[in-house]
Amino acid sequence: MGNENELNDAYMHPSETYHLVTLGCPKNQVDSDKIEGILRNNGFLSVDSPIDANLVVVNSCAFIEEARQESIDTILALADDCPEEARLVVTGCLAERYGPDLAEALPEVDLVAGFGVPVTLSDRPKSGIPAFDLLNLPRPPSTRPWAYVKVAEGCDRSCGFCAIPSFRGPQRSREIGSILTEVESLEAREIVLVAQDLASYGRDQGVGSRQIISLVSEVADRVDRVRLLYLYPADLTDQLTETILATRVPYFDLSLQHVSRPLLRRMRRWGDARRFQERIEWIRAAEPGAVFRSNFIVGYPGETEEDHESLLNFVRDIGLDWCGFFAYSEEVGTLAASQEGKVPRNLVLERLSELNEIQDGITARKRDDLIGVQVEVLVDEIGVGRTWREAPEIDGVVSIPEDLPVGGSSVLTVTGAIGPDLEAS
Repeated sequence: MGNENELNDAYMHPSETYHLVTLGCPKNQVDSDKIEGILRNNGFLSVDSPIDANLVVVNSCAFIEEARQESIDTILALADDCPEEARLVVTGCLAERYGPDLAEALPEVDLVAGFGVPVTLSDRPKSGIPAFDLLNLPRPPSTRPWAYVKVAEGCDRSCGFCAIPSFRGPQRSREIGSILTEVESLEAREIVLVAQDLASYGRDQGVGSRQIISLVSEVADRVDRVRLLYLYPADLTDQLTETILATRVPYFDLSLQHVSRPLLRRMRRWGDARRFQERIEWIRAAEPGAVFRSNFIVGYPGETEEDHESLLNFVRDIGLDWCGFFAYSEEVGTLAASQEGKVPRNLVLERLSELNEIQDGITARKRDDLIGVQVEVLVDEIGVGRTWREAPEIDGVVSIPEDLPVGGSSVLTVTGAIGPDLEAS
């Protein structure tokens, strides 16, 4: 890996401009923030259009086929839009996963750069991004009153549907001190902790669940809100649950994926509907106002009508506040790609429609229940804010008076609800 001096030397082009496009999940956004920090610290200026850029960077996603296609379409569109003399660099998951094959397939690209580590460079005499460690790079202060903070990279699990460990590698947790320094430098009022397997933070350092509990407590001492995304249900211990509740942001994002025990075993996942229900009811007993989010895969190989009915019943009965349903995507090299029992596409779409219809009704009713309730709103942008019940970018928002200052918070009364969104004044 290159050091900071090497980065400084590589980026000493004070007259240059860059345009950065980020695709995919919040973890990619963190990587992009760190790339931007390096570019800005070395004299590059951000521009809104690729037409005005000397350097165009695409931080790509490769989680599922739809994401890969979006990444490729974006790259090709930018290749058409940016000046001929501009450098077009592709980094992120697509670059890391496909490396030289991607570079060969896309001659329009000057550099395929994995996670900051150049994989291949075309023959054109243009410089690109040097080698560096994205996980521990510094970042500029957040331009919003909230920020994602990635606490670990990689994953040690072997879920049947997921290829992430094959290109992100095993889990590598950051030191708490490094994370806290980043939290303070961001100057944000809300910090959203993210990782591929957040509840396992610190396990690779030999300290087990104590590390994530210490981290959450330390971050909560420094900001108004701390939120955790992507918690593996087996690792949501009583102590971690109590720590989250103590932050006064009782928001639980549980990575459930399904509720059928036989199907979860095919996925190499822990749990079932009963275990998940018991954990959620335990949390609600401790904090009746707790909010829950989860995601589920629909159409995993071998998913039967009985499995689907189990999921439908769980969604109806448990009443999660927020829920995402995703069609299974076959990923080369995963266990699922070799499993029998492929579910026809039209059946997957029918099942998705059923689930989304049920969940949309549940979410709307829960939002209606807030009408007349006083809530504290953090103002994200003019006329738009969030309570602690809404994670940024993935949940609903609150429409608020436009004279409230961005970055401030106000106690307002909910006056209306439209689907997932609220109105307050």
